[in-house]
Amino acid sequence: MRIGVPKEIKNHEYRVGLTPDAVREIVAHGHEVVVESGAGIGIGASDLDYEAAGARILPDEAEVFAAAGMIVKVKEPQASERALLRPDHVLFTYLHLAPDAPQTEDLVKSGATCIAYETVTDARGGLPLLAPMSQVAGRLSIQAGATALERVHGGLGALIGGVPGVAPARVVVVGGGVVGGQAITMALGLGADVTVLDRSLDVLGELSARFGSALRTVYSTRAAVEQYVLEADLVIGAVLVAGAAAPKLVTAEHVRRMKPGSVLVDVAIDQGGCFETSHATTHAEPTYMVDDVVHYCVANMPGAVPRTSTYALTNATLPFVLALADQGYKQALLDNPHLLAGLNVHGGKVTCQAVAEALGYDYVDPRDALADVAAAA
Repeated sequence: MRIGVPKEIKNHEYRVGLTPDAVREIVAHGHEVVVESGAGIGIGASDLDYEAAGARILPDEAEVFAAAGMIVKVKEPQASERALLRPDHVLFTYLHLAPDAPQTEDLVKSGATCIAYETVTDARGGLPLLAPMSQVAGRLSIQAGATALERVHGGLGALIGGVPGVAPARVVVVGGGVVGGQAITMALGLGADVTVLDRSLDVLGELSARFGSALRTVYSTRAAVEQYVLEADLVIGAVLVAGAAAPKLVTAEHVRRMKPGSVLVDVAIDQGGCFETSHATTHAEPTYMVDDVVHYCVANMPGAVPRTSTYALTNATLPFVLALADQGYKQALLDNPHLLAGLNVHGGKVTCQAVAEALGYDYVDPRDALADVAAAA
């Protein structure tokens, strides 16, 4: 198989789909890799590094898409990239389709096979290709929130950990999964007063055992969300419903009643956000104000630390890339139900139920979609 790695073009996105080390592994399996010139600059990898690993360098994204059968990216394809997709393409990247009707429409029209990192599962019920970026984003959320709390950035002017004689900032984490756990680790490490809200008693129990009395655990109800959000200096939105749009747990009315200069960091913004007042921002303009509350809603947070993010992501994605290339995408999908869960669009059909429900498409079971296309061929 010939695998293509285009340069990411989303605003301030510095990650890349494959590292030179990953390219070397793929080439050792007998496959070809073509990489767009400059694709690895953000992680400190030159074209020469990719060539030394066995890749061929192409000058632009159009040539990469034209040459490759499988496209490996990081972020969802932008409009110019979607226009280059063909029915014989396999696209393997983050998609986050549920809140993104234009992208979904284009992918359906393309006829391509589109596999989303964020809905690939594992035997333990986890999301192994989302987890590395969730870890990064969870940790970054506290760094971003701490900066936004500074007065020069519109915040109330509080140091997140306080100092002797002055209370630390109150941090509320809504959602105790991977993102929430990493945010809690960072917030406690900086000395903040931290509360986590979650609807799973098992999750709360695990977090309590992990962090002890330093962490306040609260069962999430509407009343609890209202109480703790209104008291907070910094709220981290860390709610995930796999493949689906995030629920709006913090309402516009809550935001209106929050203290001026408090901060909301919505890590769920890729799935539409879990704050009613959220809309996606970029690293170029990461924050905006609503009712004197700072909102940080960058849709590609891990792109700010591309070295860490790319290597963490590639460690997780490489085995799946190799399976798709070694076995062919159809056999790899049919042999592995966890990889099959990542199939969101195939042959003009929506094969992820959460996406279909969110956007009003007919849902087609992924095995049926694969069989339909094979029969038509």
